[in-house]
Amino acid sequence: MSLSNQFGPQGWTPDLIGSLHNKTYVITGANSGTGYQASRILLSKGAKVVMLNRNADKSEAAIADLKREFGEEARVSYIVMDLGNLDSVKEAAKTTLSKVPKIDALLCNGAIAQVAKQQLTVDGFESQLGVNHYGHFLLCGLLFNRIDESQGRIVVVSSEGHKMGLRTIQFDDMNWDKNYHPNKVYSQSKLAQMMFAYELQRKIKASGKQVKVYVCHPGASKTSLIRESASTMTRLSWAFMVKIGLAQSAKKGAYPEVMCATEDNLKERAYYGPTGFMNFSGPVGECKLESFVLDTKVSAKLWALSEDQVSFNWPL
Repeated sequence: MSLSNQFGPQGWTPDLIGSLHNKTYVITGANSGTGYQASRILLSKGAKVVMLNRNADKSEAAIADLKREFGEEARVSYIVMDLGNLDSVKEAAKTTLSKVPKIDALLCNGAIAQVAKQQLTVDGFESQLGVNHYGHFLLCGLLFNRIDESQGRIVVVSSEGHKMGLRTIQFDDMNWDKNYHPNKVYSQSKLAQMMFAYELQRKIKASGKQVKVYVCHPGASKTSLIRESASTMTRLSWAFMVKIGLAQSAKKGAYPEVMCATEDNLKERAYYGPTGFMNFSGPVGECKLESFVLDTKVSAKLWALSEDQVSFNWPL
């Protein structure tokens, strides 16, 4: 279901962005896929981009490609960070605070998906929840004051997959030791990200802080998100979707997060992304926000649990 598109029948496109010369954007998972394409769009408008990536070699290669496209003067750099390792997140946040004096938006783009068999992070979390939710939860908290100083934004990149699982949080078995299922666990991790975002909005409003929080999804985009860790059936199904044209380009998949990082005329209590068939692709605009995502009892419990699990209390 899509709502009336405030940007017209073509939806939002990067043509609506003005100069971003004085803006700085921090993006997780930005050396490939939608994160890389978001970097390209922002750099094309004159912004400064700081990538937080797990792989240094891939980061160097991505930056080399970007500088070939935009010139050696392109303001793009990277900091090594593994969202699946809380110590790495802490170290990356420390480095970011020392090197990046202003953050206009933090784009929580990095993710893993459809891990066929249960894997745990070094901190003992189920891997999809650990990377997609806990890693970003901690990173956002550590960088929050710097973002608030510039009255900046946090952009949470979720997925339509949030609708395809339990539609709540399985608090009695967060690691899914008893009933692991790659799709349902991925769904919970993306739902957790959304619940975190809307709970953060409520806490910001109560505290009088100035950060804005937006939630989006990339639709079905041709990226490397479905990795070798996915089951053979999942990879074949995805390949079939790509072959018959249901998946859009990674560049178009980046439009929603770039819009949420730059566009002024957006609602916070909303969910943005492609609005075409099953929200796979199509004009970017506002999508239906399901009521179960806004369950304040569940989101408050998730917040408290997350602070405990990552051993960090937010400055709110």
